[in-house]
Amino acid sequence: MISVWIARLRRAYVTTSLAVLGLVPVAALANPEPWQLNLTKGVTPTSERVHAMHMISLWVCVGIGVLVFGAMIYAMFRFRKSKGAVPATWSHSTKLEVIWTVTPIIILIVMAWPATRLLVDMAHTDDSDMTVKVTGYQWKWRYEYVDYYEQNPGVGFMSTLHRDSNRVRQLGSGLDPASVKVGDQSTYLLDVDNPLVLPVGVKVRFVITADDVIHSWWVPVLGWKQDAIPGMVTSAWAMINEPGTYRGQCAELCGKDHGFMPIVVKALPKDEFERWLAEQQAAKAAAASAGTAQTAAPASQTQG
Repeated sequence: MISVWIARLRRAYVTTSLAVLGLVPVAALANPEPWQLNLTKGVTPTSERVHAMHMISLWVCVGIGVLVFGAMIYAMFRFRKSKGAVPATWSHSTKLEVIWTVTPIIILIVMAWPATRLLVDMAHTDDSDMTVKVTGYQWKWRYEYVDYYEQNPGVGFMSTLHRDSNRVRQLGSGLDPASVKVGDQSTYLLDVDNPLVLPVGVKVRFVITADDVIHSWWVPVLGWKQDAIPGMVTSAWAMINEPGTYRGQCAELCGKDHGFMPIVVKALPKDEFERWLAEQQAAKAAAASAGTAQTAAPASQTQG
């Protein structure tokens, strides 16, 4: 009877999951969802490997749990006193002790090998095609595009909490957080004014630091989290597989507005990213020209 109910629950779970997946865009699946019970697979090679290691560890733990608790429950019912069970006279079994000592060691070694390779590869930021400097402030982020295929784009900007969320979060605003949306998705405290725009299919090296206190730059779908420490530069890398908008947070308690410095990464196809980058460069050049003209005008008036 129990097996029948388990089979029915499994079928219901699969059916419901497929129905939900059919209603949700692929890019949205990369972001954590309410009541999500498993680690997100992510959108980078690193995050996919982390997810694979997580699943291996999960099933190893499930297998060990089934064996241990199964043996315990079996012994409790099969050898209970009411059935006339008599305690054994031996104190231990050397063979069993060797088995349950050696087996976990072998499991740990087998799991440690791919995990160590993954950690080494995560630290390997060489051969990157692009470098972005990330600086944490109280309570915002600054992004600087250091190089793109060995050229300096000269583009940088601050990224702060979007004005809609900032207005709603104020005490006494009387505004409903549920009203802050992008389409049908609630973005209260999750959106910014200037997202970090990155190209798809390009290996991006991140150099991360902070200007005041320790922050932590974390976008779950990238598969890693890196502390931003004043006076120290740390590095990580990512290569995003598919376009989309991916969200994260500062993951280090950094002050009273720690909860109000979200991270948004907007991944674009390479040609769209290059058009966006050219637009940013043109806007910066225009602003610089306007500033030069304004500086020169008072000087000419003074000479006259």
